[in-house]
Amino acid sequence: MKRSFLALACCALLIPGLGNAQTEAASTTSANPLPEPDRSFVQAATKSSSTEIDAGKLAQSHSNDKDVKSFARHMMYDHTKMTVQLKAAAPHDVTAPKDNSDTELLDSLRGLKGKEFDRAYISKLGVKGHEEAVAAFKKEIESGQNADLKKFAQKELPVIEKHYRMAESLAKKKGVSE
Repeated sequence: MKRSFLALACCALLIPGLGNAQTEAASTTSANPLPEPDRSFVQAATKSSSTEIDAGKLAQSHSNDKDVKSFARHMMYDHTKMTVQLKAAAPHDVTAPKDNSDTELLDSLRGLKGKEFDRAYISKLGVKGHEEAVAAFKKEIESGQNADLKKFAQKELPVIEKHYRMAESLAKKKGVSE
């Protein structure tokens, strides 16, 4: 019983949407004692991962396409893992936001179903979202000042680039263009 409660509590910490989303996330990150490039990176990385996880959940119920659902599950898994690793890489006095999803983007997907959802999800999250994430990770590698965050960005950039290639391939397969 005690173990189950602990497992549930740990899972709750990893599930986006259990906090006050962007307002809490933005104020938490901006109050952190990090140089601007690192602070911006933490904000961008958490926003990207939170949005990917939340959109992946939407894809499970809004899409009928097995390829889209498979891609979404892969994104949910990798970005959950990445969020945990980012929190470990952040300095001890820095709190990485719990949920920093792009609510405007998620809201634009919520009303869509089937192929309409698939096109928007692939284009906005898969391709464009990972394009932006690649840029943020590269910027941290080039101009970040915190050694641990730079190391994290270097380690995870190949994963983000792989996601981007997967999204481009999925877009091509499904006939989705931006």
